[in-house]
Amino acid sequence: MASPVDWGCSISGSVSPKQCTTAIAANYSPGPTSCKLKVSKLESNLLMSHEDKQVLGKAPLAYENPTFLNSPDGRALRILAEYSEPLSRFRRERIQDTVVFFGSARFANLRSAEHALQLLEKPGSAHPAPEHEQPATLDGALHGRENSLKLKRAKAAVEMARYYEDARRLAFLLTKWSMKLHSKRHRFVVTSGGGPGIMEAANLGASEAGGKTIGLNIRLPFEQFPNQYITPELNFEFHYFFMRKYWFAYLAKALVIFPGGFGTLDELFEILTLAQTEKLAKKILVLIYGKEYWNRVLNLDVLVDAGTISPEDRDLFCFVDSPEEGFEILKEGLIKNHLQPQQLPAQEREESKDPGEFPEIAKTRG
Repeated sequence: MASPVDWGCSISGSVSPKQCTTAIAANYSPGPTSCKLKVSKLESNLLMSHEDKQVLGKAPLAYENPTFLNSPDGRALRILAEYSEPLSRFRRERIQDTVVFFGSARFANLRSAEHALQLLEKPGSAHPAPEHEQPATLDGALHGRENSLKLKRAKAAVEMARYYEDARRLAFLLTKWSMKLHSKRHRFVVTSGGGPGIMEAANLGASEAGGKTIGLNIRLPFEQFPNQYITPELNFEFHYFFMRKYWFAYLAKALVIFPGGFGTLDELFEILTLAQTEKLAKKILVLIYGKEYWNRVLNLDVLVDAGTISPEDRDLFCFVDSPEEGFEILKEGLIKNHLQPQQLPAQEREESKDPGEFPEIAKTRG
């Protein structure tokens, strides 16, 4: 049996006491060189094993994983985000309800005293339409260089410039009045789709009055930008049209429909359908601005005659032709349906006699 002295001179410290004991018990007597070779080989194997082993990184958290969030499987979370994130901002900014302005987004630079009027490629687009679609210029019309389409567009552009200023004025009057209401939250905040044209005019008017104003933009395949008059904290961009529509309808106590195209018609008929089917538990005012324009676009009497709507359905909206007329109708309806007397400015509070029953904010049936 090897003596403890023999083991001590040959072991470099990498062999465990158990191994030494086993060797002793087996009456094994390695020489100094043999033991050192075995220990060196063991150390080498351990070192190689450690170096060859790859360290596994941490998996990403599910809500920080862009591959998942942007996949079809993440769609439910994206939809929920477009509900929860705007809701949190509306609460933080103390927004109680809105008045929504709709209208054409194809006309840019409607403040034509400063800029030449330009038709956009698509509603809300950052790029102009082709030259042959643009309104006629005065010089071109005088020298007979413009075709009939361009001349018609020029006439329409003059009308749209007027509607721009009317939307701006109406938004200004509404915001000045709503800012005087006694409420812990902001009432009847002017809201638009966030783009150019009539939407820009509404945001501009509210901004000039000193109030908050909301822009609910939509991400489109072509380049587009929100207008500069939206309150920065209330500038939204949606991926899903239906979530954008939800926020238009959920907070709205009134809609003002200016001349526009497919998008404007879509929003108008959607709200009228909700009102017609009594899906809304709140009374929502619908003002259609510009009777001359809309009488050329809509003939709802045909629907009444055909029995597809009832005569009473025409009472779901009214036509107006001036900012002052529109403001008076809005104010009367909002006071009647959505304000307690103590919330009114002092003079109007004295004139209000019957508190009545008032619906809960943004409540819907079902």
